[in-house]
Amino acid sequence: MQYTRLGATGLSVSRLCLGTMTFGLQTDEENSHAILDRAAEAGVNFIDTADVYPLGGDITTAGRTEEIVGRWLAGKRRDFIIATKCVGKVGPKDWDRGGSRKHVLDAIDASLRRLGTDYVDLYQLHSDDPETPLDETIDALDTVVKSGKARYVGVSNFLAYRLARALGRADVRGRARVVSVQPRYSLLFRQIERELLPLSAEEGLGVIPYNPLAGGMLTGKYAQGSKPVEGTRFTLGNAGKFYQERYWHDAQLAKVEELRRVVAESGYSLTSAAVAWVLANPVVTAPIIGASRAEQLTDTLAAVDLKLDDAVKTKLDELTAEFRLGDAAR
Repeated sequence: MQYTRLGATGLSVSRLCLGTMTFGLQTDEENSHAILDRAAEAGVNFIDTADVYPLGGDITTAGRTEEIVGRWLAGKRRDFIIATKCVGKVGPKDWDRGGSRKHVLDAIDASLRRLGTDYVDLYQLHSDDPETPLDETIDALDTVVKSGKARYVGVSNFLAYRLARALGRADVRGRARVVSVQPRYSLLFRQIERELLPLSAEEGLGVIPYNPLAGGMLTGKYAQGSKPVEGTRFTLGNAGKFYQERYWHDAQLAKVEELRRVVAESGYSLTSAAVAWVLANPVVTAPIIGASRAEQLTDTLAAVDLKLDDAVKTKLDELTAEFRLGDAAR
């Protein structure tokens, strides 16, 4: 495993981050712990979760993933960098969601209880909340840091202009500054190269991309004309519909086949090459890899040591250039 700094901070993290959103619904606790064990054996020290997980669940299952991670962490908390997130809906009340001071401060305490720890290393806003004044949310994150409940704070799914505003307001008002961003990024979704990644580079932010395999599309296991497979995130609970809307289109399926052929000629697996392509971007800190079974980590873990041939990298860039401009499938 390789390690790097999280943005401009002094925090060292593995170049791959283990995502846990399958834990507790798609994957039972025994297999979830086996996945955590496999990643840890490979040197992954960076684990990402969220209070709304598992993926595909609802408010009755929210928090289950953190509990599974917390039980695994018992006795080894000091060995890992733990990141979690808030803002998503976790309860029946209107204030059980969002970026209000009330919810952020309630949410961090609930996450800490479930994780069995008195602090997290990185506390992130899972998404923007336009209904709450940005200053209020920034002040709440500042309180979380000053109370010692989080070492750093970050954001996920923020538009570049809103991230720029958050950084500026924190700087002007002397509040804890966002140190990282967690955006969607893969060969099939490159829009963030236009504004978000340049902003992140200029501001010294860590970049922790999710969906580097486009929800599993970039494993190459789905063929044109096929239907979503039961038990995958394309059919899972309330997540199935938006994952199909995000990726299950003829243009993406056809593009995956083109990519598979290019990669196969070079002797790489498409899975490893897709993650290695994300890692090759100098702005990226650590892509988030996930699994529903421990053996699925083999190819994604191998990506950290895979340096794509320049000609292959260029071809992959060219084949997916359309995905920098927008959603070419719609």
